[in-house]
Amino acid sequence: MTPETQNAVEAKRGESTKLTGKVTSAKMEKTIVVEVTRLVQHKKYQRVVRISKKFYAHDEKREAKPGDTVRIASSRPLSRLKRWTLEEVLTRNTSAQ
Repeated sequence: MTPETQNAVEAKRGESTKLTGKVTSAKMEKTIVVEVTRLVQHKKYQRVVRISKKFYAHDEKREAKPGDTVRIASSRPLSRLKRWTLEEVLTRNTSAQ
C-alpha cells in the first residue's frame, strides 16, 4: 500500500458519521431529540417514501431549541440511548414558542 492510500484509509477510519435533522425536544438535561428524515425508494412499489428516525444527542451547552436544524455526529455510548453529540446548530427556529 502506498503512503497516499494509507493516509486516506486512516482519515476515513477516524471520521464520525454526521447527520442533519430537526430538534423535536430539548426538555431533558443536556439531551436533545433530533428527527432525521430521508428519502428511500419502496422495494415493491418503486415509490419514493419519506422515512424519519429519532436520535438522542448530547448538547453540553444546551444551545439547541425545538425547531432548530442541527448537525449531529456519532460518538461513544454516553447513556442507554445517547450515541450522538451535537456538532453545530445550522438554522434557528424563528417562530415564537
